[in-house]
Parts: sequence; C-alpha cells; structure tokens
Amino acid sequence: MAPRDTFQRPLDNLRLSVTDRCNLRCSYCMPEESYTWLSRRDLLDFEEIERLVGVFTAVGVTRVRLTGGEPLLRRDVDRLVALLARNEALRDIAMTTNGLLLGECAGALARAGLHRVTISLDTLRRDRFRELTRRDDLARVLDGIEAARAAGFEGTKIDAVVIRGTNEDELADLLAYGREVGAEVRFIEYMDVGGATRWSASDVVPRAEILERIAAVYGAAEPLREESSAPADRYRLSDGTVFGVIASTTEPFCAACDRSRLTADGMWYLCLYAKLGIDLRGPLRTGESTEELLARIERTWSGRADRGAEERLARVLRAPLAERAELERDPHLEMHTRGG
Repeated sequence: MAPRDTFQRPLDNLRLSVTDRCNLRCSYCMPEESYTWLSRRDLLDFEEIERLVGVFTAVGVTRVRLTGGEPLLRRDVDRLVALLARNEALRDIAMTTNGLLLGECAGALARAGLHRVTISLDTLRRDRFRELTRRDDLARVLDGIEAARAAGFEGTKIDAVVIRGTNEDELADLLAYGREVGAEVRFIEYMDVGGATRWSASDVVPRAEILERIAAVYGAAEPLREESSAPADRYRLSDGTVFGVIASTTEPFCAACDRSRLTADGMWYLCLYAKLGIDLRGPLRTGESTEELLARIERTWSGRADRGAEERLARVLRAPLAERAELERDPHLEMHTRGG
C-alpha cells in the first residue's frame, strides 16, 4: 500500500531524470547563454538508480517516467530501461524525449522494455522550431516520431507548450499531424517553473482559449470523464480524435498529484515547484540499508503538504519561480535538471 501524504495523495508516479544535459535550448526552458551543470561524479549509476527505484516500488510506486534534460543523451540508457523492466512492480515505464536521437534509439528502447514515449514538439514550422530551440533540427524530431511508430510503440503522445505570439495559431495543425502519425497531442500551458526566467502571465494561453481555437476549426470538443491522476484533461473531437490539455498554470491539479521527481544526482523533489529536495544519494552511498531507505521515503512522503501550483496561482504578482542568479547557485531548480 502506497503511503499517503497529508492530503491523502498516494505516492505512485516517479519521474526519473537521468541527465541534466540537453541538445536543444528551448526558450521557455533554457533561455540563458550558459548553465551550471551537475558534476558527473555525482550522477547515480544505473545500478544505483535500479536500487532506488526498487525501494520506491516497495513503497507503492508503479509508474516510472525517464526524463532529463534529454534522456537519450545518457549513454546506453536502453540498458537502464532493461534493468528497470526486470522490476515486476512497475506496470508502466515511459520516457519523455525531444526526439532528436529517437530515430537511432527507438528500436533498442522497445527491445529493452520501454512501454511508451512522449515526444516534445511545439511547432511544425522549421523557422519557428529554429527560433524556439536555437537548433535547426525539426526534421530529426519528425524522423524520431516515425521511428517510434516503426518500433511498435503504442500510446505515443506529443507534448506542445503553447506560448502566446509564438505557436497558438498551430493548434489545429498539430492535431492533424498527431492524427496522421497515430499520436495523442497534449497542449501544455506555459509554466513559471525552473529556468523559465522570461515567463510572463501575458504569454500564457489558458485552456479555455486553447479549446476555443480548436473549436473554431474542428467544432466543439467533448470532455472525457475519466478517473485518473494524469495531468491532462482529455477531449474528443467529432471525428474521434482525442487530445489533452495540461492547465497547470491556470487550473492546477494539485489535489490529485501523485508524482515526485528524482534528479540524476539523487535529489528527490516532492513538488515541481519545490525549492528544496531530499538527498537520497548520500544515504545510498554511505550504506543505508534498503529498509532504512524505505522508511526515509515513507516518512518524507507522509509529511508532504506541497500544493505548489495552487500557491503560485494565488499570488497577486506572479513572476518566474527563480531568477538567473538563484539558478546559478542551485542548478537543481532548473527544469532540465529535475525533469518536467
């Protein structure tokens, strides 16, 4: 039985960052010119990750999502997938990737036991992609999506961050593309987390407007009534196309949040907006027993009272979570370090 926090939320979903490095520089995540990186000697090796995941599953976690940075930059990450796939308590092993390296890795990941992939894709226009990411690699992302389909992955999702004045006019096009490649598109409100140092409330396209823009092209979407802790509210168009909207900024889902985050160097964060994490690498490397680690995790989660997104929503003057100087002092605040 998974432990429950002070709001009776279970610990079920672990987002596991395997690297803080990324091969894109998306303006809403990594807008600065330089970064403070995690020390490579501090990164958990695959066997340490496997052991910690084993402890988390012993307290009730059933789902793991590999994130980054860009997880496919971690050498031989398919070997980590194979190690995790041996854990019978895990009913879902997924990965979020920007897709650049997926064309080379999709087959190996599928053979290793990865269940699902989510690919980040904010635009279908080459010039916009280059401006958003500071890389001219849209074709590689599209090739990666095709490779995922060829490798046999099902339940593939495409995540698109919607930013006013940038890509809100592409929602219908992204839906059409998702239908073409057999992937469910999820539109994500621009969030004021991590390294989003240029975030502004005026740049957020709220869920209501996203739905209005889609309805103007495809007709009104029917909301799907589902019992789920997933972050996306899902909708169905008249032609059967299903898509999601993640409204974390304007309509938080803290009450149902069952996820936590483990960084590549073993810092455990109980909330996406948390400023402080819990060091698990130290106890692991100093010989703490599995039972002691298990008790540490249970005790920490049981005291969890985080409702970060709701607290941010209540602010009258809402600004980015962290300033540049603060991120330089503590790179764990970066989204590319703790994973989205």
